[in-house]
Amino acid sequence: MKLSIIIPVFNEEKTINSILDLVEDELLKISFIQKFEIIIIDDASSDNSMEVLQQRTRHKSHFTLLSLKHNMGKGAAIRTGIAQSTGDIVLIQDADLEYDPKDYERLLGPLVDGKADVVFGSRFKGEISRVLYFWHFMGNRFLTFLSNMCTNLNLTDMETCYKAFRGEIIRNMTLVSNRFGIEPEMTAKISKLKGIRIYEVPISYFGRTYAEGKKINWKDGISAIWSIIKFNLLTTREESFAKDFRMFE
Repeated sequence: MKLSIIIPVFNEEKTINSILDLVEDELLKISFIQKFEIIIIDDASSDNSMEVLQQRTRHKSHFTLLSLKHNMGKGAAIRTGIAQSTGDIVLIQDADLEYDPKDYERLLGPLVDGKADVVFGSRFKGEISRVLYFWHFMGNRFLTFLSNMCTNLNLTDMETCYKAFRGEIIRNMTLVSNRFGIEPEMTAKISKLKGIRIYEVPISYFGRTYAEGKKINWKDGISAIWSIIKFNLLTTREESFAKDFRMFE
């Protein structure tokens, strides 16, 4: 089994080496991962992220380092990484230290066992988490609730970074979001597949404060509401996937 890790990066010079240490260490521990690739997409960072990444990835064949010419957003970086991926499974990892790669084995288990096609890592299912902002918590709950109403899924954390997919599913998905709307977009389009098997597993979460570099804000929440409506109610199954993708039909 080959795993593709997609890591979007924007102004993370302080954390990127630490998260890559954790990712590499964990991938080497998991017995069912025979091959892996780590695809890093720098979203035109204005700090020294790109220089740090160039030094870190030099002469390491399992890294692919890409750079966007202009800052376009997390969604654009993820879309770029997915297009370059070749793994049987594709997993998205943030470049900060909010999500712990030690959860990989739990995330990948249902996919490797043939039980799931997509796995969401939930921050709200009872694992260790850092106590932070009440209104962020309520905002995530509301967006997940609204998304569930439209998708008829019973997720607890639609906005989670940790999503793992069978590679052929995510590579055949027609994604268009540039910013944080990528999360509700992927969720909406996954729900349109007939026979899709979606699992949700608990993960740990160590959220950052704004002083520590957190980037999402209330404007992204408003955008997420529009994305939920747009990709669930105004987008068809045919518009969501490549025309020749018929895995579940």
